[in-house]
Amino acid sequence: MRNTNAIREPLGDRILTIFIYATLFVILIVVLYPLLNILASSFSSAGAVIKGEVTIFPKEPTLLAYKTVFENSQVVTGFANTIFYTVVGTIIQLILTILIAFPLSRKEFVGRNLIMMLIVFTMFFEGGLIPTYMIVKNLGLVDTRWALIIPKALGVWQVIIAVTFFKTTIPNELYESAQLDGCSDVGFIWRIVMPLAKPIIAVLVLMYAVGNWNSYFDALIYLNSPDLYPLQLVLRNILVLNQVNTLSPQVAYKMAQLQGLSDIMKYALIVISSLPILLFYPFVQKHFVKGMMIGSVKE
Repeated sequence: MRNTNAIREPLGDRILTIFIYATLFVILIVVLYPLLNILASSFSSAGAVIKGEVTIFPKEPTLLAYKTVFENSQVVTGFANTIFYTVVGTIIQLILTILIAFPLSRKEFVGRNLIMMLIVFTMFFEGGLIPTYMIVKNLGLVDTRWALIIPKALGVWQVIIAVTFFKTTIPNELYESAQLDGCSDVGFIWRIVMPLAKPIIAVLVLMYAVGNWNSYFDALIYLNSPDLYPLQLVLRNILVLNQVNTLSPQVAYKMAQLQGLSDIMKYALIVISSLPILLFYPFVQKHFVKGMMIGSVKE
């Protein structure tokens, strides 16, 4: 039986809803088409790509581009380096962020406002590229892996988000109860704070991991040895500078024989460099959204 008492949505609201969905659909098509085109091109033959026959489906499917990419030792080394920079860098950044954000969120911490002001100050004023490079050089970090980890071991924006999260989520009463039970500060952070901070940890991990994975400018400035290059710098050299001469003689011979192989190889590199982050996001998406909403509320 039809419910005649149901509230009927006004015509203006229905028109607005249809307009919003139509707009979002157009945006989805605009964003999704280039991604599908790149994916399809990476699996297509060089001739089909050159002729412009590839749309969102592979033309003359082949794995030649991916085979060529993984025969490039520089790409394999860069991929391994990027994994190292991302994993180690994210762990260090996460630990430092939590260790500085939690004390700053406690009202009993003397001088927290001054320290927070100094931290925020660095968001608006910094020494610049040359002074930073001189510091890294004087510390002996140039052309080392730590040059990509130590200088950016702490993110100011991430600290602000974490401080806000702890203020709104971890009440002082919980800390006082833990003290009465004989729990130390370290034990309180490890046993109580960390389990409750899963949403903000997901936010920080995703922010730091994406930043570390996509970073190439620091490597461009501080690294001289190709063996230390991250994948993004290798990708830049191939896409922007078109430096494909690092391939092995066998692969170079193939490139000479197959016109346009370098083009489909670029598409394959884009897919390879983007895929890990795309696969990682769904696992933290639930906590990421929750953490961003809680951390965005100012006390």
